[in-house]
Parts: sequence; structure tokens; C-alpha cells
Amino acid sequence: MPSYEIEQYELHVMTYRVEADDPADAIVKLFDGEAEPVDDSQEYVEIAEERGLLVADHPELAAKLRELGVPVDDRLIPSIRSVSEVMQATGPVWEN
Repeated sequence: MPSYEIEQYELHVMTYRVEADDPADAIVKLFDGEAEPVDDSQEYVEIAEERGLLVADHPELAAKLRELGVPVDDRLIPSIRSVSEVMQATGPVWEN
């Protein structure tokens, strides 16, 4: 049976710390890359279903997903960025 790697869009939040004169200045500094991430602050929020593969580019995949009961509209395969088959090693792996 083949193996696949799937990239799924997800929303995460990250907390940053920056010295600034006011909240607007702090946001500008964040956007300019001047803020420092707070350790261990990344948090999963939800799957990003508003992004995904375009059905027009993957009509066969969309049709198969619908047959399997996955809700796919006429525009988007929700939350999927990519899916690709990966090769599995069948013998010993040699390293130098």
C-alpha cells in the first residue's frame, strides 16, 4: 500500500514581545521583524478550511473525495495544500 505526505493548512497563534511607545507602534515593529517570539507560546487554533487545492486543478481528486463523503464545493478542496506519494525504502540504507 502506498504512503502519502499531506500538507494541511492550519491556523496557529504566536505571542511576540517588543518595546514600543503604543500598541500601533508595537504592531509596526512586529511587522518589521523587530519583535521577539515568546518561548513556547505557539498554539494551535483550528484547521484553515478557507484555503486549499483548487477543484479546477484537481477535478478527479475532488470527485473521489465527494464519493467518499468529504464535503468539497465547486471551488476548493478545503485545508489541503498538497498531497504526494512518497517512496518507501525496501532494503538496507547505506550511509558513508
